[in-house]
Amino acid sequence: MSHLSDNSTLISHLVAHRGDMTRYPENTLLALHSALQSGAHIEFDLQMNATGDFVVIHDDNFKRTAGINVSVLESRSEDLSSISVHQPSLFLQNFFPQPVPMLADVLKLLASYPQAKAFVEIKEESLFYRGIDTTMKPLLEQLAPYFQQCVLISFNFNAIAYAKRYSDLSVGWVLKKYNKTHLKWALQLQPDFLICNQHKLLFKQTHRQQPWQGDWQWMLYDILDVEKAITYIKQGISLIETGDIQPMVQALQQKEAR
Repeated sequence: MSHLSDNSTLISHLVAHRGDMTRYPENTLLALHSALQSGAHIEFDLQMNATGDFVVIHDDNFKRTAGINVSVLESRSEDLSSISVHQPSLFLQNFFPQPVPMLADVLKLLASYPQAKAFVEIKEESLFYRGIDTTMKPLLEQLAPYFQQCVLISFNFNAIAYAKRYSDLSVGWVLKKYNKTHLKWALQLQPDFLICNQHKLLFKQTHRQQPWQGDWQWMLYDILDVEKAITYIKQGISLIETGDIQPMVQALQQKEAR
């Protein structure tokens, strides 16, 4: 099981959502490298294309990140060199051209930061389109050499169960809901990490209830406020996922320096 050190710094609790996505196009090597340089862990998304390779991208279409209406699921790896994922709707042409990153590219980068972990999310669109076995088998094979650094995560219960059965990777289940049914499934699944949007826990916390206890660690996401992040860490939340990594890192550094 992949537990974090108890003697860690505040920054070691941070996970950069899609890399340094406020300063660079999300899920690109630029964004992920910047986040790793800050000392944080990273989270990134995967879709499986028609060639059977894994593209580092959140959506199943390049429309938002590249400005072209092309399916990621039906694209071929040899055609990706003509696509630039510079996220023009947000960054205009500032980062053009920006190559489409593949999983192999990110794993090579990750290996240069041995203290960092990568939370690798396989998206449900690929799982539904290709099937669990067709998607997961090659993915587990590609991640296997990096099992000490990678945590495979997904909203898909069956994908995580498959990974637990057929690999030694640490796994994290991303909760769609925080309710009794999902608790029952979590106890059945026994993932290394439970991952949840912080807002799904707020009602429970007003009644002074702690997040579900089990042989797992919690990661909460969608957190931008440093004081809230520190509060969660003090309450025993292992990981804080943020979409604005640099200000969070700087704020925590200042806290520790005092």
